[in-house]
Amino acid sequence: MHTVFTRRRMLATALLATAAVPLAACGGEDEPSSSSSGDALTGTINFWHGYSSDAKEIKALRDVIIPGFQAKHPGTTVKDVAVKDSDLRQKVLTAATGGQGPDVLRADIAWVSEMAKLGLLERLDKAMPDFKTYADKVFPGALATNRYRDGYYGLPLDTNTRVLMYNADTLAKAGVTKPPATFEEVTALGDKLAGTNVQAFYEGGLGGWQILPWIWSAGGDITDADYTKATGHLNSPQSLAGVQLLFNLYGKKQVANNITGATGGVDGSAGLPTGKYATILDGPWMYPIFASQYPDFKVQVAPVPAGPGGSISVVGGEDVVVFKGSKNKALAMEFSRYLLSDEAQTAFAKAGQMSVLKDLDQATINPTFGPFAQQLKTARPRPPVPSWSKINDLLEKKLQAAFKGETSVQQALDAAAAEIDTLLAKD
Repeated sequence: MHTVFTRRRMLATALLATAAVPLAACGGEDEPSSSSSGDALTGTINFWHGYSSDAKEIKALRDVIIPGFQAKHPGTTVKDVAVKDSDLRQKVLTAATGGQGPDVLRADIAWVSEMAKLGLLERLDKAMPDFKTYADKVFPGALATNRYRDGYYGLPLDTNTRVLMYNADTLAKAGVTKPPATFEEVTALGDKLAGTNVQAFYEGGLGGWQILPWIWSAGGDITDADYTKATGHLNSPQSLAGVQLLFNLYGKKQVANNITGATGGVDGSAGLPTGKYATILDGPWMYPIFASQYPDFKVQVAPVPAGPGGSISVVGGEDVVVFKGSKNKALAMEFSRYLLSDEAQTAFAKAGQMSVLKDLDQATINPTFGPFAQQLKTARPRPPVPSWSKINDLLEKKLQAAFKGETSVQQALDAAAAEIDTLLAKD
């Protein structure tokens, strides 16, 4: 996850505060893990996660989800192990490589392929005979975050995406009655606002989280379908058109300087409600932030503006994975299944965590989720490859150079694609 994105989610979580939670013991060493033969499950597993102690999700987990699972499976115990989110990845890697890792982990989507490559995870599409049943229940973009090479090493647990958020009053002052629905209308909005003190769009960077919705909606891509090659895809005419749309707006001073990594500018969370920016792309965590900081502002949302490739956004969220080192894999996989049940997903949704179930009526549970659930039907994952963090940094640096006038957008994409090819070859 990107820094601004993570910071906003943490702020939103803090605004939904609940009771603090102690760190549970890890590894299940105080109670032996075992499972009996047949359908009966017994023993103990440890579920590691990064839920903060003041988040509503932890209350749902402890008061509803774990008790509900244990009631269905008498004789079982699920211990939740809360680890500070910023420390979770490293602590898991250290513990798992030493044979003391979790049974089940709520993993950032970017970690799954890395941990699969290290041989730490069970390949669930092989280990779970009913894997397809659960895979068919979830948004395809969320499922794809669990892929590594030709297998699936987890199931999606929670998800999110970005949609267009806009200030209707700001648009009205510019004589615009509706948010931009197409690439052409984004350009037209920029032209309409030229010479005013309002910018058409805010974006906080040029990494995959920020730029891929525009590339995909333009009909382009970052790699081939198997995530093995970027040349011919990232630097294709379609991908170029998606980036060029923002580049042209930036050249007309209709995109905030923050997009190049510049500091000191007004963030989208402040600039949208105060009328400095007409539109931003952002996620559902913005609602509690706006409600707390700008209670009189009523944010409006719309799909990502469509290009030749459609209206396509980017998938965020976390997955649930089972470790090879688990001494109770049967129970670990059964708990993973339960986390995707309507009961568990509804409990999490009521706590503010978007469900991965494509048929769950999320808008009834939380009206703000409706537009995001609709966008998730076509949203896609950033490439689920171990080298993604390096690819993301590389892409952002190359595009920053183009936006600063040090090279052309095409040259930046050509250079990035060639270097990404090298990284993908090692995955």
